[in-house]
Amino acid sequence: MKLLPSLTLAAALLAATAAQAQTKWDLPAAYPAANFHTENLVAFANDVDKASGGKLKITVHPNASLFKAPEIKRAVQGGQAQIGEILLVNFANEWPIFGADGLPFLADSWDEAMKLWKVQKPMLEKKLGEQGMMVLYAVAWPPQGIYSKRPLNTAADLKGIKWRAYSPATARVAELVGAQPVTVQAAEVSQAFATGVVESMMSSGSTGWDAKLHEHVKYWYDTQAWLPKNAVIMNKAAYDALDAGTKQAVLKAAADAEVRGWAAAKKANGETLDKLKAGGMQILPPSAQLSADMKKVGETMLKEWLDKAGPEGKQLVDAFRK
Repeated sequence: MKLLPSLTLAAALLAATAAQAQTKWDLPAAYPAANFHTENLVAFANDVDKASGGKLKITVHPNASLFKAPEIKRAVQGGQAQIGEILLVNFANEWPIFGADGLPFLADSWDEAMKLWKVQKPMLEKKLGEQGMMVLYAVAWPPQGIYSKRPLNTAADLKGIKWRAYSPATARVAELVGAQPVTVQAAEVSQAFATGVVESMMSSGSTGWDAKLHEHVKYWYDTQAWLPKNAVIMNKAAYDALDAGTKQAVLKAAADAEVRGWAAAKKANGETLDKLKAGGMQILPPSAQLSADMKKVGETMLKEWLDKAGPEGKQLVDAFRK
């Protein structure tokens, strides 16, 4: 009978050791649970769990439920979250290179977007490293088109229209076409269009479907203007605290997530545009004039960006155009 207390103690010690051996991370994300980016994050977290033998559990918090989109980078940097997904263009005011993939018509296809990422990534690794973070992987959104409650034949038709801006670049597009930029985060897009807070925006088919915009918007013009990217970033101290096997599990799962994510983005593009069309939205090619007008906007913005980004920006664009 005297053995019982020591057995209980041994069991308690074993349980405590198991609890200590398991690390829990939070991963804030800004997009709905059913969005392909979020589904990819959940698959990434599951891969890490399996490959680490349950040592690292990552909980994905979708739809800005833990932190709003603009707050996620700071949360990871400060260790409030160990890992997070950010939209790179959201941080262009902090450092112009973050905004390179939001420049209209610089990289306007899947292949060009991947080429730009390969040039951008080492620069991001260095910058985030200085801030105590690491970049794990990035996945592009589908090509950006223009949602509008009214038909558009030229950029002049956007004059005075209330335009949803989600980044410095989208706000600048609005200014250049004479629209009124209104800052609206992804989680509030549906309500903003339903209540008339905004009437137009540039975004992907995926965002339009997430927000059920076919209920409020008649037109989407397939301008293929740019393919912004979400990047998954990690707190370096949190990563350094992992054992070698778990570190390897994270890096391997990230590499797999990048490949899977780009494939999912391409699939989502076709599927979401089909769904919007079935819901009554007109999916249209832009007129020659609208295309030409938007390309002019792109040229202006690239010139402005290069002035701001200086030698780093020139280095990036030169390497991309090689």
